[in-house]
Amino acid sequence: MSDPIQNRYDISFFFDVRNGNPNGDPDAGNMPRIDPETGLGIVSDVCLKRKVRNYVELSMGDSAGYRIYVQDGVILNDRNREAYVTTGIKLNKKKLPKDEEGRAVTRFMCDNFFDIRTFGAVMTTEVNCGQVRGPVQFCFSDSIDPIVPSEMSITRMAVTNEKDKAAESGRTMGRKQFVPYGLYRMNGFISAPLAEKSGFGDEDLQVLVTSLMNMFEVDRSASHGLMTSRMLFLFKHDSRLGNCRSERLFDLVAARKRCDGAPRSFSDYEIVFDEGALPEGVSVEVLS
Repeated sequence: MSDPIQNRYDISFFFDVRNGNPNGDPDAGNMPRIDPETGLGIVSDVCLKRKVRNYVELSMGDSAGYRIYVQDGVILNDRNREAYVTTGIKLNKKKLPKDEEGRAVTRFMCDNFFDIRTFGAVMTTEVNCGQVRGPVQFCFSDSIDPIVPSEMSITRMAVTNEKDKAAESGRTMGRKQFVPYGLYRMNGFISAPLAEKSGFGDEDLQVLVTSLMNMFEVDRSASHGLMTSRMLFLFKHDSRLGNCRSERLFDLVAARKRCDGAPRSFSDYEIVFDEGALPEGVSVEVLS
C-alpha cells in the first residue's frame, strides 16, 4: 500500500436511475426516499458506501489490505479477534490495550480492511479494537429535480404449495416501487489529516474513484432499474487543509435541465463546470 495522501480532496458525483428504486425507505413501505417539503429524491450515504464496499470486494477479492470489514452475515468480533491473534497481543475483554499495543491493534485493522481505512469504524464491542474516524465522508445524495415516487401492482403466476394452488385465483399480488427518472448528486470530502491516521493512500483513492464510477455495473437488479454513474469531479487541493471552502468548489458545478417537460434521461440535462473560476491551488479531474 502507498503512503497516506498529503492533499485534501473534494468530490462531486452525479448518478441517475431510470424505472428503479435507488434507495427504498423501510418506514414508508420501501418507497423511494424523498424530502417531503421539496419533493427531491434522497439516497443515503450508507447506501453508496455499501455499493463501494461490494465493488471493492468483487474487484479486489482477498488482496492484501483490501478486505471488507462490514459484510452481510459476518461476525465482527471474529474479525476484531484477528488483530490480537496476529499481533500476539493479549486480549483484555472489552478494553483496548494501552499505548503502543492499543495502537498496534487498531493499525492492524486499518492496514487489512479497506473500508475501515476509508470510511472509519467503531470497533468497541466485546473484542475492542478501538475507533477510527474515516477520512472519506459522503453526504446524502439529492436529486436535481423533484421526483415522482411511483408503485405498480405485480402478479406472481407460480404458487408455493398445493394449498395456494387450490385457492380460487392461485395468484399472489404484490407492489413494486420505482422512480421513472432521477438524476442525483452526491458531494463528498477526503481529509488528509485523517488519512494520515488511518493510512488511506493514493492507491486507496484510485480504488475509491474506480468503485464510484463502476459500482452500479455489478449491482444490477430489477428493483434498481437502470442506475448509472455519470460524472465525477475530483478536486485536489495543494495543501493538507485545503485552499478554499468545499462549497466554493461545489458551486462551480451545476446540472441544468434542457427539456421543457419531465426529464426522462441523462440527455435531458447538461452538466456545466465553470473551470475558469477554479480557485488558485486547486486542480480538478473529471471522469465520465
